[in-house]
Amino acid sequence: MYSPLQYLPGSRSQPADRRNDYDVTNTVAVSSVPAVRDAVSEHYREAFPTSAFDRLWLAFHDFDQLFSGRLAGYEGCDTVYHDRQHTLDMTLAMARLLLGYEKSCAEKDHLGDERVMVGLIVALFHDSGYIRQSNEPPRSNGAEFTTWHVSRSAEYLRNYLPRIGLGRWVGVATRIVHFTGYELNIDDLELEDPRDSLIGHLLGTADLMAQMADRCYLEKCRDRLYSEFVLAGVAIGDDEEQQFEQIRYASGIDLLRKTPGFYAHMAQKRLDEKFNRAYRYIEVLYDGRNPYFEFIDRNFEYLQKVIEHNDWNMLRRKPPCFTALDNPLKSVSALVSRKLADMHAPASALSTSDG
Repeated sequence: MYSPLQYLPGSRSQPADRRNDYDVTNTVAVSSVPAVRDAVSEHYREAFPTSAFDRLWLAFHDFDQLFSGRLAGYEGCDTVYHDRQHTLDMTLAMARLLLGYEKSCAEKDHLGDERVMVGLIVALFHDSGYIRQSNEPPRSNGAEFTTWHVSRSAEYLRNYLPRIGLGRWVGVATRIVHFTGYELNIDDLELEDPRDSLIGHLLGTADLMAQMADRCYLEKCRDRLYSEFVLAGVAIGDDEEQQFEQIRYASGIDLLRKTPGFYAHMAQKRLDEKFNRAYRYIEVLYDGRNPYFEFIDRNFEYLQKVIEHNDWNMLRRKPPCFTALDNPLKSVSALVSRKLADMHAPASALSTSDG
């Protein structure tokens, strides 16, 4: 079982100059649709050299249209934590997990080209539920869908898959996408074929690994995930029985202070138990190493230092943000300030930089 700090910085080969919008190997720009599409294509063709990539190519094109706001009926991605880079990073991790599994499993247990294709398409659209539609009641930001965005993503897949000739996978896809969220109990997600359950485990694993291994994960939690939680009503919620506001995260810094507990008690339990250690298939591609966990442990070791010193200025990175908005961070910050003011939140919640 993996645990925080299992890998110490320097104990494994890590690209010291990793760029903010690159993957854990510092070789793929995970902010770029063509770059990730090409990397995924290489993995897919390695696993299935005689299979066509056409429908996956189309899915990447459609993903780009949806998230950029160029798809009719949709407003484009405006969530600053769950932005285009996150989905592309997660999809690349999914492709690697799938390839690792196909290379290491017995022939009778192979997933097959179409099932793998569906898994990758679900990865691409697993956060489509955050995107606002033009014909629904207006919302200020897609983050307001946080608590039911996975069900919205499932609905998007229900409509999308038949359009690219994969309609027979709708039942599976709309269930396995829930392995990336918390709306349904994972133990209640019943799938007839164990290979479909495995796809779900790989999806959930890729989602957690990619975001926690992001080079700027700590800054993004403080400055962006907290903002999404405020807009979703998750950071500060109403307790109807007690008639007072329940503050779950008083600020972005408070969220970061609680992040090690989330990893130890929630994320790690999912990775090890609920997802049956599916992360081990990454090791097949990297000589027994898991570069995602190397960076996760690096992030949490640094977070521990920040917490011990109570010096939040140690988090200095300013990663780019990839949404359909012209100035996403400024726009969302204004929404958050307005939301907190309307809720009469404590002053500490209005700043992400106070210690």
